[in-house]
Amino acid sequence: MTAKTGTLIVVPARYASSRYPGKPLVALRGADGVARTLIERSWRAATEVRGVDRVVVATDDARIRDHAEALGAEVVMTSEACRNGTERCAEAHEVLGGGFEIVVNLQGDAPLTPPWFVEDLIAGLRADPGAEIATPVLRCEGAMLASLIEDRRNGRVGGTTAVFGAGRRALYFSKEVIPYTGTPYGDAEPTPVFHHVGVYAYRPAALAAYPGWDVGPLETLEGLEQLRFLENGRAVSCVEVEARGRQFWELNNPSDVPKLEAMMAEMGMA
Repeated sequence: MTAKTGTLIVVPARYASSRYPGKPLVALRGADGVARTLIERSWRAATEVRGVDRVVVATDDARIRDHAEALGAEVVMTSEACRNGTERCAEAHEVLGGGFEIVVNLQGDAPLTPPWFVEDLIAGLRADPGAEIATPVLRCEGAMLASLIEDRRNGRVGGTTAVFGAGRRALYFSKEVIPYTGTPYGDAEPTPVFHHVGVYAYRPAALAAYPGWDVGPLETLEGLEQLRFLENGRAVSCVEVEARGRQFWELNNPSDVPKLEAMMAEMGMA
């Protein structure tokens, strides 16, 4: 095996989602009126990140493979046994021969991820040699916090929040809104709540070990793959990123489609 260096971005995508089957092939209409699939938008977001050596789509579904390859994407076929995107990234890295310095998981449901989120994430992991994984967090403004709370009030699983301690090491991630605030905030007012951005940068050793760990009770309850690292005592670095005027949201439910389309229209994103 020839040793590699640099950074690999994997865009994991599966068709058989329990909450939203076929999600990677759902079309979102941009500001130019053109409908493009979620996987196309996520792959294009990955290719805009500077300083990356390779970008691949990892899937177990022929429909996603065929669609992605028609766009010009490199596709790695992975097993249906992968339980989440991290396991799919681990398998894709192995299939490619391994050896990258950093492997990034840019999930296929986050088409609004700005390239600087990922660039800052990679830089953050490199700057923290004690961390085995890093993930971005975005401080909520009042409108975003209100949207998260409204989702939970109506029984929807919206965004994930993160809390961290000294050195910005993660303490916990939750689909509940944490920490509790009890105070309303203005639309443009920073809050103590951080929205977890579903992107991960891994050191290869931790990524390779991940599929062999048991799924713990917290990961089972929350349905959040990153909790497996915390449940196994691994250091997770939270890298704060800045929105720079960009709106950010992930496609978690069918009701998010018009929300994302409205954001793209407002930001003029094709």
